[in-house]
Amino acid sequence: MQLETTNTNKIALAVLGTLLGTMVLGVASNAIFAPMKPAKPGFALPSAEAAATPAAATPAAPATPLPELLAKADASKGETYAKACQACHSFEKGGTAKVGPPLWGVVGRPIASIAGFSYSDALKTMGGDWTYEKLNDWITKPSAMASGTKMAFPGESDANRRADILAFLQKQSDSPVPFPK
Repeated sequence: MQLETTNTNKIALAVLGTLLGTMVLGVASNAIFAPMKPAKPGFALPSAEAAATPAAATPAAPATPLPELLAKADASKGETYAKACQACHSFEKGGTAKVGPPLWGVVGRPIASIAGFSYSDALKTMGGDWTYEKLNDWITKPSAMASGTKMAFPGESDANRRADILAFLQKQSDSPVPFPK
């Protein structure tokens, strides 16, 4: 009988020892590999002041004229870049307004002209039509073109990407407006 009790005690000790060892390994690995938790959750976004400082420090390369960029633009790349815009805009013919107005036929269309869409006062007072130049300025930085705009998009700094997006927007029309020469 004593042999059975000794074996039972050994088995129980082995199970308890294994559980204790597992717990110790868990605590130790959490201490070693614990993620760093920031004091304030979220990501720090660059401020306008911080973004302006590096640009002032380095001389800007001469800008390529928009007609030259559009001549080399790739609409299929522009479609890929414009996927981010689909969160707020529709590109389909007859598409409905989302957070932003539909963009089918935007090139050549009067600014702030979609009936029933609540445009910001900055866009309502702008006037004129959406030309490639105005769309290029808009995509570069909407808030610079229309201070007080509701559009939260910070802008696209890459001129080639903007040209590709404009080439894609040209295709989103029943009668595409030719590129400027």
